[in-house]
Amino acid sequence: MRMTDQRRAILAAFNAATGPLSPVEVLEVAGAEVPQLNLTTVYRNLKGMVERDELVIVRVSAQAARYELAGLAHHHHFLCESCDRVFDIPGCPGSIQRLTPDGFETTAHEVTLVGRCQGCA
Repeated sequence: MRMTDQRRAILAAFNAATGPLSPVEVLEVAGAEVPQLNLTTVYRNLKGMVERDELVIVRVSAQAARYELAGLAHHHHFLCESCDRVFDIPGCPGSIQRLTPDGFETTAHEVTLVGRCQGCA
């Protein structure tokens, strides 16, 4: 995939993000740089970037898919129930293994906190 102005603006949106972005959020941010950008182009670029392992799909609660840069350090998410934005929470809350029932083996985990962000609280 060649580096177009649209793709460059989409990558810049992810580099500036504080959490996973929805396609509409990508359009809002990247569209400020490239006014002719549309949602179809955003979706096409997101699909290609996931296929090339540049982005990963993030599923938070029952929300639609969001995307973030691949290769980020292990982290979790905070979902604002007022504005529907998702924020990264760095690190991990400690030993998840202690929550695992006896005889079970944890191979991965996801933690999502839900509440109101600083701007909505």
